[in-house]
Amino acid sequence: MAGQTSQTSSSDEPRRRVRLFDTLRGISVLSMVLFHLAYDMAFFYGIGADVWFSSALIPLWRASISWTFLIIAGAMCTFSQNNFKRAALYLGVALAIYIVTSLIDASVMISFGIIYCMGACTLIAAILGLLGFSPKGYGWAAAFFIVFLMLLELPQGTISLFGVTLLELPRSLYQAGALSWLGIPGIDFISADYYPLLPYLFLFLAGWSCGLMWQEEGYTNPLWDSSIRPFDFLGRHALPIYIIHQPLLLLICRLIFIAIGR
Repeated sequence: MAGQTSQTSSSDEPRRRVRLFDTLRGISVLSMVLFHLAYDMAFFYGIGADVWFSSALIPLWRASISWTFLIIAGAMCTFSQNNFKRAALYLGVALAIYIVTSLIDASVMISFGIIYCMGACTLIAAILGLLGFSPKGYGWAAAFFIVFLMLLELPQGTISLFGVTLLELPRSLYQAGALSWLGIPGIDFISADYYPLLPYLFLFLAGWSCGLMWQEEGYTNPLWDSSIRPFDFLGRHALPIYIIHQPLLLLICRLIFIAIGR
């Protein structure tokens, strides 16, 4: 979620930020904070629980946040001078989150969450780039997105497209849980935030394909400089906000409910 968004169209031009990426990511950061606030209120205090755990809009809200993060992260791979280092940062943070949340409460443990997913996807993109694979353009992006949609139900054991089941995977694959990181969780697998490598790698690659094309064409359209300052700020500090926002929300909620005697 955090990353360098400077761009050079030629070796003699100064590096600059693509503000639109920062703003769009910042909007998703705010949406994420509100999403987790609503979750905390429902899960820990029962406020809005009926709506939260029954509304079909909740999964759509969640997807609007995580999908935006992954697409932008994929596009931003073209800006990073060292995607291996960037992947290591994400994976290190993901490991720390796993350790801390597992020590606090197994019911809220985060195993293979969104930060892990971004790190693993960035690592694969770095390896593919090292091998000379450059899937550039909207055609590649569309193909990757279709594969992503086909694999959305992989954790539930099926491969489908637009509601039509194409393949049911053998349940034996889901017994041991050794492939939970990939998208084939074990029967006892628990995670409060689960974004395995599949299907989300292909959403990330769709963003990467677009980013490669935009990089080649150059970010010359004034649209790329579009910015809403508060969201721009949030977008430039997305990773630290992600790390601190949930403990801070829980503390604020707790203090409020102590103050009102609940």
